Amino acid sequence: MASHRRNRARHSAAGRSIALTAAAAAAVLAAGGGVVGGVLDGIASASPSTPKPSPGQGGQAEDATAAGTGGPGGTADAAGAVAGGSAAAGGPAAARERVEALYAQAEEAGQRYDAVLQQEQDLQRRAADVQARIAVEQQQINETAQSLGALAGAQYRQGSLPVTAALVFGGHPQDVLDGADTFDMAGRNVAQMVALERSRRAALDRDRATAESQLADVQRLRASLAAAKEDIQRRLAAARAVLGSLTAAERARVLAADGAVGSPAAQAAAAALVASGGEAAPDARAAAAVAAAESMLGRPYVYGAAGPSAFDCSGLMYWAWQRAGVTLPRTSEAQASAGRRIPLSQARPGDLVIYYGDMHHVGMYVGHGMVIHAPHTGARVRYERVTDMPVAAVVRV
Repeated sequence: MASHRRNRARHSAAGRSIALTAAAAAAVLAAGGGVVGGVLDGIASASPSTPKPSPGQGGQAEDATAAGTGGPGGTADAAGAVAGGSAAAGGPAAARERVEALYAQAEEAGQRYDAVLQQEQDLQRRAADVQARIAVEQQQINETAQSLGALAGAQYRQGSLPVTAALVFGGHPQDVLDGADTFDMAGRNVAQMVALERSRRAALDRDRATAESQLADVQRLRASLAAAKEDIQRRLAAARAVLGSLTAAERARVLAADGAVGSPAAQAAAAALVASGGEAAPDARAAAAVAAAESMLGRPYVYGAAGPSAFDCSGLMYWAWQRAGVTLPRTSEAQASAGRRIPLSQARPGDLVIYYGDMHHVGMYVGHGMVIHAPHTGARVRYERVTDMPVAAVVRV
């Protein structure tokens, strides 16, 4: 009988230990629970998905800059006016060279804008994955905290043992031994639950740290986007200042070669291309990409735009090839590595033609020595002779 009382005392103490362990674990888990939202809400509010600029939005931004309504435009206009004065002194030819140089610089900045925008969008997708993972981890922790809390409550209400354990320990000695095994198993289960939740808590903490890092990255990328946009607008304002320094007749001559159809030589070559019926593409995908690009002839150039109402140079390639079931990188520099390099002499319709040493421009070869491209702000998607710009690479997708 004395031995039986000692066994009951031993198991009563064990029950209190398990109860305290379960209660403590439940309290810790509950304290660490709650809604995980601060960091994730910060990502959402600090960096909504950046919309592609529409032609209307781009025009408004440029018009505001040209009018000198504040921001970087005022300085750009002053700098452009000085440049415009020297260009005007050289006549329309000098002005055109200056404007083309400024457009090229704006396009370089536009490609930087595209690259940063792509990084931000990729980061947003990764942040969404982390957010979903955190939600699952938090739910698992909350559920286990509730289970441990229920176990602790049951043990306290029954004087440190659940009802089932008390019944077990009130019978035959063999029952006592069987009950002891059951109770020891309950203790092990609590320990395992606590160990599992420690692991889950560590994973949750890692993901929270990742979310915080992503928030900092989003803020950095948004600052880079703003800087690239400011640079673009400054270059465009300077180009407008150069044009504004010309007489109406001189300005008309400069702009005549920069409309939807390009220079007279390009117009003649484009007419010959259309009259010939074009050149056969090497496969159905390339044919679909060429057809998609040609369907956008006459659409305006807007930096950062990838269709269908407006395009920048790489945006047109991205959009056209996407219609053919192929997703290209977003920038002209990255598109230069999107396939196999070939000589210009072997170019076929659908091939990408990358221009300039820094690869800041791209067009699509359409046959008969012609490309289709989105030239720059103020121009529209048009045909151009493939050699009218310095070719850096030709890529077969």
